[in-house]
Amino acid sequence: MSPDEGAALASVRLSDIELPFSLAERDSRLQSIDSLLEEYVFHSRMILERWGFSEALILGIGTLALILGAWDLGIGELASGGDYNRNSFEGFLHISDFSLMLSLLSLIAWIGLLASLWARFPLMRENLIWTTVATFAIQLGYIMSHTTATNFPFDGGVSDWGGVAIGNLVLVFLSMGVVHRAVIETRDIHVQERHAHPDPRVVQKAWRDHSLRAWSLSLGSWMILLNISAWAGAHTIAPRPPIESDMTGFAVLHVFFGILSIAVWTHVLWYPQFMLGAAGDRIQSVRAREVAGEAIPVTLERRQGACPICSVETAAIKHQDGSIEVPCSECDGGGEPGTACSECNATIPARISCSGCGSSTTVISHFSRSEAW
Repeated sequence: MSPDEGAALASVRLSDIELPFSLAERDSRLQSIDSLLEEYVFHSRMILERWGFSEALILGIGTLALILGAWDLGIGELASGGDYNRNSFEGFLHISDFSLMLSLLSLIAWIGLLASLWARFPLMRENLIWTTVATFAIQLGYIMSHTTATNFPFDGGVSDWGGVAIGNLVLVFLSMGVVHRAVIETRDIHVQERHAHPDPRVVQKAWRDHSLRAWSLSLGSWMILLNISAWAGAHTIAPRPPIESDMTGFAVLHVFFGILSIAVWTHVLWYPQFMLGAAGDRIQSVRAREVAGEAIPVTLERRQGACPICSVETAAIKHQDGSIEVPCSECDGGGEPGTACSECNATIPARISCSGCGSSTTVISHFSRSEAW
């Protein structure tokens, strides 16, 4: 992270994290797992360092909202199935006074949870709205599927899957197509604008510091936890009276996975705020920025090097992330200038001889033409 990011300068950057072990030493194909584990270590350290009273309050209110909505404290309204001849607001207004009080308290707690998230993560407010709509959609989808198949999915037909399918389509679209895209594209613009540097190694380190792989997996985990909690919640209230089976286990599952989903949801909203917070970047997709009339930085394309003397193309290549690749002089491998070749461990040359004019110049000079860095 740069000094202008987060609520304050992070005590450690992602690129500074080193694992006490390396799976890549056993098999180079496991390097991506090492990289992901480093991100999780970094996220864990930042959570322990940054999360405080506000996050504890969010988790506490969310837990209270779930418990008040799933447990009627022995009143028996949920356990008996209520009056199935009444529905909608009519049914809600004809429940016992104590059950009505618990329902209203649960509703107030849910409003308090959303208000706390709204106040705590101002840059993610738009995405909070989308994820909230997705939460309602998936819960409503499971309720619809349970109306015709009370033991869904075990006794459900093809048509009974319609509610769950629609709910998940809304969830995937809003989570991946809107929220994930907005955060990823904002990160890309942020790195391109605020971490411009003539040294590609500095740019590459900035991309590493702003990696969102672990955050993306958290978003996916939230979607899975939300599905489990929504199914268990709908399953708890689906049986028709007289209810012979004890549904307490499903209520416990609903609350347990619901609490986990709130915790992961908080992480999903917190990390982009932490990474981009003080920089003042609006977390929006490129399309939303275009609609708002904002200037979008041009994305760098892969570039072929050219001799600074005669402009003849050379073997050096500059990738989109700013890294430079040069062929090895000893084998068919390659790598960044000054590093060891991935094939024969020979040192990659820092100078290239032009095939046109024969001049020997530094690799970096082959990309000295004006560019948007």
